[in-house]
Amino acid sequence: MSMRATIIVAMFGAAALVAEPAWIDHRPKLIWNASVSVPVGLYRVEPVDRIGVSDIAVVMPPEWLADFLAERGYLPNGVPLLKHVLALGGATVCRQGYAIIVRGATFGHARERDSRGRPLPVWQGCHVVASDEVFLMNWLVADSFDGRYFGPLPLASIIGRGVPVWTNDRISPVPDDSGKRIATSRDGSDQPSSRLMKGATQWPRSAPSPATMMASSATSLR
Repeated sequence: MSMRATIIVAMFGAAALVAEPAWIDHRPKLIWNASVSVPVGLYRVEPVDRIGVSDIAVVMPPEWLADFLAERGYLPNGVPLLKHVLALGGATVCRQGYAIIVRGATFGHARERDSRGRPLPVWQGCHVVASDEVFLMNWLVADSFDGRYFGPLPLASIIGRGVPVWTNDRISPVPDDSGKRIATSRDGSDQPSSRLMKGATQWPRSAPSPATMMASSATSLR
């Protein structure tokens, strides 16, 4: 068993309480995921009062993140993300250069720019995940836009747990070829707004109403 797998197993029993969203009656019941960072297919959105490491969280991005995703064309406003839970309160998450490290194991690497050459959000150093935060990362897919770029999110942004109903049950990982890169400094003009790392809790301006909606869990950088 790899060190990364061992860390996941060790953290598997960890769980965190999740507050019910203020707009719970509008929560989607089913989500069709068309991306490859989690298996493509149909997911049921289950109410959740606890979330655990390795669970698939259905996440409504906070307003600051939703605006960034929409501006970049990664994900329309009002559409949730599907992301794996990698770390909960008390865990130390580090970004050292491009490497994302949790409890001493490297789970993947960030990229400097997306496929259109635009700079991606950057944070550095180590962060102890607070009790009301969650760190989300689809570690099997190198080009997933997730916590490796935006850091921890509020637990309150989780609106449910994604449970596969019908999927292809396979992920085709994008090779992670960034591990050999050497971190380089960039001037401030290359870096997106620092507010992307603040993680302030904000509710979406309007709640989604359809029972079924399209989700892009990868928010692909391709």
